[in-house]
Amino acid sequence: MIAADKIETLIDRFQFLEAKMADGSAGSDIAKLGKEYAELRPVVETVTAYKDLLQEIADAEAMLKDPEMRELAEMELPELRERLEASEHDVQLALLPKDAADGRPALLEIRPGTGGDEASLFAGDLLRMYQRYAEGQGWKFEILEQSETEVGGIKEVVARIAGEGVFARLKYESGVHRVQRVPETESGGRIHTSAATVAVLPEAEDVDIHIDPSDIRVDTMRASGSGGQHVNTTDSAVRILHVPTGIIVVSSEKSQHRNREIAMQVLKTRLFDLERQRIDSERSADRKSQVGSGDRSERIRTYNFPQGRMTDHRINLTLYSLGQVMQGDLGEVIDALQADAQATLLAEMGA
Repeated sequence: MIAADKIETLIDRFQFLEAKMADGSAGSDIAKLGKEYAELRPVVETVTAYKDLLQEIADAEAMLKDPEMRELAEMELPELRERLEASEHDVQLALLPKDAADGRPALLEIRPGTGGDEASLFAGDLLRMYQRYAEGQGWKFEILEQSETEVGGIKEVVARIAGEGVFARLKYESGVHRVQRVPETESGGRIHTSAATVAVLPEAEDVDIHIDPSDIRVDTMRASGSGGQHVNTTDSAVRILHVPTGIIVVSSEKSQHRNREIAMQVLKTRLFDLERQRIDSERSADRKSQVGSGDRSERIRTYNFPQGRMTDHRINLTLYSLGQVMQGDLGEVIDALQADAQATLLAEMGA
């Protein structure tokens, strides 16, 4: 059974927010209250449906005492009780602690790992995979920084993805992605294994991170485009070093002002991610790490082209639809990762 007091507290808070926004007394807090209201609404709808179902069961059980209604009640109760089990599970999921960053935009960073040119080409394949997934979700995908290799692969790419529930869906993608296939340059037909690293970071907000101006060093330099092309003859590229952590961020768009904005936002996001990792490490010191908060150096997934399969090693999920996955059809694997994370949380809470 779900704790009734917790449900009533949620409903009371939702009704308070609804009244506050309706009577126009929210004032300058309207955006903050509106966000909380929007987040609470699906939760309240779920718990209200649960409460209504409990009332239906209570009414049916009362009907058992009435000889004329008993037969009808006996027919209805099994189906109502079956629905109750599913409804309780829905409420348990709705009441799980939420990651405050789930609704934020995300920075996607991809870099080649072991494997030379083949690794850089695979990094490019992953970039296109995430671009297509973002397009399918109706998200905005903006490349902030990209450098390419001579063979057309990716040395490094940083992209910003904005839309509804971006970080909630993509946070499980951080880690080492391994590919097994015959490279185009391989004349003998031998299968090679290469890798690329993916990091998905929730975008920092101004209130999250304060950067002391004395802690950074900003340099300008001559920018060049993809693969060294489109050379910019002005010193517009910006390089920022955060001295305490050693983090270096570079942005090389045509506008120096825009480059500074981009570089500072990326720096704030990386510092925010460091703080989140520190907190996650403290929380998970005495228990198994959850999916999505593990070591970024962990191999999480293998893409085997000869066999047309993709395997996610964290949840032992294998899909024989690699072609569709590389075209951005990531829904099934992300759904499975979210379900596994929810099951872990439920188990830890003793639900």
